[in-house]
Amino acid sequence: MSEFHTGSWWADTQMLLGIDFVQNAILAALLLGIISGAIAPLIVMRKMSFMAHSTGELALMGASAALLFGFGVSWGAVLGAVLAALVLTALGNREQDAIVAVVLSFGMGLSVLFIHLYPGRSTEAFSLLTGQIVGVSNSSLGGLALLSVAVVVVMALLWRPLLFATVDPIVAAASGVKVRTLALVFAAIIGVVASQGVQVVGALLLIALLITPGAAAIKITANPVVAVVLSGLFSVTAAVGGLIASLAPGLPVSVFVTSISFVIYLVCRAVASMKGRRLHADEVRAREFDPHDHHHADPNDPAPAHH
Repeated sequence: MSEFHTGSWWADTQMLLGIDFVQNAILAALLLGIISGAIAPLIVMRKMSFMAHSTGELALMGASAALLFGFGVSWGAVLGAVLAALVLTALGNREQDAIVAVVLSFGMGLSVLFIHLYPGRSTEAFSLLTGQIVGVSNSSLGGLALLSVAVVVVMALLWRPLLFATVDPIVAAASGVKVRTLALVFAAIIGVVASQGVQVVGALLLIALLITPGAAAIKITANPVVAVVLSGLFSVTAAVGGLIASLAPGLPVSVFVTSISFVIYLVCRAVASMKGRRLHADEVRAREFDPHDHHHADPNDPAPAHH
């Protein structure tokens, strides 16, 4: 049908990888995978998965408003996501689930209105839902690179107090850590990352990069630093691998990104299950052969002498 459809997946993929916009897309997926993986474990540990997912969908509100009023879609998504994340964190203390649901429904209602009123092509609006990474321009890539560096630097500076506040917020607050302020800063970071993720996998499937890699990583390690490294690796694999896999068949990138992410999670869950069974078996054997454990002593043995 064209020079990019030879019937061979490998040949088609190789030819497409030589195109400028595809290379931009791969770099964008790589950057997004890194910053998503960096925050994913903390999102899961802080039980903010629903909030993070909602923030991604509320990035759609800012992006669709920017599309309607003729502003930069990327920066509109950033503004909408960060604002939504801050509002959700500030309001959602003890009633987080309810607050998130209330704000999300209102924001999505506005998104539907903005998209309906948009006079341009419907494909541009639809891409906000499903992603359009192959449309990443040089300027968009530059903006994503700057935001990625900013996220990595801020996370590195705040890592220790943020981890402390995540593991034990009460003790952290008693030790002088500004837990509330850190929560707002972390929410803003989630908003920034979510707004960029909308360009890759869309608002509806952002969870595949923002939460699933972190959930997979903490299944196989209890070390927070190792979890961040593994989460970043998983996220990059899903984002870049999904993009490359989608080139030849011409299918939506999000289908492959979410599938790879889900397979990684299943593998990590299986590994965790096997580790758990092995540890349990080791404990049972240790008890059975412990000479000091009288609970499992032979009933025919004479009772120990008392001095």
